[in-house]
Amino acid sequence: MNLHYIGPFLSFIILSIICSCSTTKNLQLQFGKSSCTPQRSRQFSERDIPKPLYNIDIDTALSSRISFSSLNVANAIGILDLLSDYVTEIKLHRNQQNFANKLTLFEMHLKMSQRIDRASLEVSSVTSELDCEEEKIAQIADYLNGKEGENETRLTAAAIATGAAGAIISEILLNNNNQGNHNLETIGIASGITEATLGLMILLNKKKTDFSHPRNALREIWEGRDVSEIFPPFIWYYLNYYDPNKPNDLSIRNQIIERWMSFKQIGSANSKKKHQLIGLYFGNGGRYSTEQLYNRANMYDQLESYIKLIKQDLTLLAIELEKIK
Repeated sequence: MNLHYIGPFLSFIILSIICSCSTTKNLQLQFGKSSCTPQRSRQFSERDIPKPLYNIDIDTALSSRISFSSLNVANAIGILDLLSDYVTEIKLHRNQQNFANKLTLFEMHLKMSQRIDRASLEVSSVTSELDCEEEKIAQIADYLNGKEGENETRLTAAAIATGAAGAIISEILLNNNNQGNHNLETIGIASGITEATLGLMILLNKKKTDFSHPRNALREIWEGRDVSEIFPPFIWYYLNYYDPNKPNDLSIRNQIIERWMSFKQIGSANSKKKHQLIGLYFGNGGRYSTEQLYNRANMYDQLESYIKLIKQDLTLLAIELEKIK
């Protein structure tokens, strides 16, 4: 046997590499207008943001009946004055309850309950958008991950086939008494280089895609502007509330940022890489890897979880309101 064995083998090597390389290109996915975005976006101003609770004098008659978290969320949704009047009304007419007084208390209670219900619906609306965005991002990441898995399978199969073909041809050459060692060495070198190349391709089998997100809830949290374009004023107040008299108690917004920065992809990156990641996650979009998309989805999930906690305070407020006698 002579060089006619080597020609087909080398052709196989070249075709394997070409086919493998063709699967490592970046994906160009098309995304239409996000269905997660509300049909109508509202405009908020600084006048809509409540005054911080630590700057408000709270009557002891109120603070003795209502917990701090309930007072703060009552201030956030704009019923703190009404709640104070309600407690005062009960105190003044505790021993002289008549129809007029009961009707007044009923109307006040109804207004507060309606505002609590409305706030709960607003929380659900905001978290629904965040959840929708998270699911969309995760779906794209799953698609890229699936493509990476397909490529890895093909590359692995090509590596196995290359090794097997090299072994078979080498065995044939060894059994040919008339064949020198030159072709055998050539086959070994070519097979080794090809397997190493395919192995490297498996390690570098990472896909990326362009993903645009001009409406970016993560950016709102990161920048911490006075007024949010996405979150209603009472939610923005809740997330940013910070009492300077309690410097160790971080605002919820800062707690969220700390958790984001603890991600390995951001926290352990060098300065240049960290700057790039911050621009990617909190900007208008860019080229994302599968891992970065999953990371972004997790960031949305954490933000959603924190905002849902508002409902716990709303529920506690409603319970404490019912207990006022």
